[in-house]
Amino acid sequence: MAQAAANRTNWFAIWVSVAVVAVVAVVIALVVWMNNSATSPGTPPSGSGIDQSTGAVVVGSGEQTLDTYVDFMCPICNQFEKTYGPEILDLVNKGTITLNIHPIAILDRYSQGAQFSTRSANAMYCVAEKSPDAAVPFMQAMFAKQPQENSPGLTDAEILDIAKSVGVTGIDSCVNDQTYKQFVASMTDMTPVQPGQTGIATPTIAINGETIANSKIPAAGSFASLFK
Repeated sequence: MAQAAANRTNWFAIWVSVAVVAVVAVVIALVVWMNNSATSPGTPPSGSGIDQSTGAVVVGSGEQTLDTYVDFMCPICNQFEKTYGPEILDLVNKGTITLNIHPIAILDRYSQGAQFSTRSANAMYCVAEKSPDAAVPFMQAMFAKQPQENSPGLTDAEILDIAKSVGVTGIDSCVNDQTYKQFVASMTDMTPVQPGQTGIATPTIAINGETIANSKIPAAGSFASLFK
């Protein structure tokens, strides 16, 4: 009798073991999913005006390239746009350069938790996806209404009004839902560091793929000298 009991299958122990294995498998799957979510580049915006691999909003088709990395909360970016914007667009219009605008977010900490840098960069993608020709006018209009650092920044409704002012509508859900928030974060992480610096800064520019120090940017009126 004892021998028969010893030979009897212990189904309870088997089911407990199976349950433990199943729980472990679920935990492993959850960890993998969380890791993948943390490292996912996010949904890339589509459209002819966006380079999905670099996150650049592409303007023009010149042989040489200018990459600009800007944060809409950055006052120096605003100054850069006011100082060099007309010269840059002249180079684009002449067919000298392709302008690659990278909207990034490194100054969220200066908008009282409202994440203005991320929201505005996301909105830039929403606009560029909907109407590529409106991307530069939208950028200019955003800088014209740039909020002060350490303020909440513009609301989503105000950003949408700016988009409407340059002829772009139908992007409410894209802006309000921050459709490209994760993509903005991923592209921000890809921003090159200027020579002599230890971290990402804005504005950052690259000439024909080579990042240069801001101290190397020529005086106003001479920006074209970077492409000779």
